[in-house]
Amino acid sequence: MSRTNLIALAAALSVTACMTAYSTAQAKPADLPKSLPAAYADPAEPALPQTDMIVTASDTAIVITDPQIDFLSPDGVTWAVVGESVTELGTVNNLEQLMKAAKANDMPLFISPHHYHPTDHGWKFEGPLEKLMHTIGMFDRKGPYTLEGFEGSGSDFMPQYKPYILDGKTVIASPHKVYGPQQNDLVLQLRKRGINKVILAGMSANLCTQAHLYELLEQGFEVAVVRDATAAAKLPEGDGYLAALVNFRYVANALWTTEETVSRIEKAS
Repeated sequence: MSRTNLIALAAALSVTACMTAYSTAQAKPADLPKSLPAAYADPAEPALPQTDMIVTASDTAIVITDPQIDFLSPDGVTWAVVGESVTELGTVNNLEQLMKAAKANDMPLFISPHHYHPTDHGWKFEGPLEKLMHTIGMFDRKGPYTLEGFEGSGSDFMPQYKPYILDGKTVIASPHKVYGPQQNDLVLQLRKRGINKVILAGMSANLCTQAHLYELLEQGFEVAVVRDATAAAKLPEGDGYLAALVNFRYVANALWTTEETVSRIEKAS
């Protein structure tokens, strides 16, 4: 099946999600775009105790999940379902701002990519999202040791990110295959560099980003999530970003905007 047909298939699966919104009178955070759905606003009176994470130059790193074309570009096979979220949050630019801040302030940058090789299509069972990703050819590569057809494919990194990711200093972990980093070497790479605190961003909020959050917490890291440097699909099953946002509030050590994150990185350098 051609890539054009794959994109058309993804578009056919797209539907406008019906979200249960809070009252439009509910206040929105001053540092988030006012155009965002009211449902994304933080509660006026949170019940959970508020925690934070102190960014320190010696043991903090940025981890970005899946900064790839299939998630973040109109040419990607999932754009029909993630494009609205990516656009309204400003995810593409915000991720670049984080990478730029990392390089300007000598903060370690780690990438946890998502790739599928031909043998991965031989799996005997899949969850709903796995099945969809394999059906539309998401993140497909010709093989683990070839770059044939990789450049500019949906599995490739966004072009504007390559100067930061391919500078010879950024750590690109081995690919994860489902959602979390349990089967790649991200945790090993972080530990070997003395990293104890992670600033987490990337795609997709309720899938790989959230799964990385949970595993990193279980591994003993402090984790701050950058709330507008991620995004997710909107489907009849629900708004993935809203689902993730609720869980970020419940478990992340901190939840920041890109602007606040960059400021904290600069102050720590």
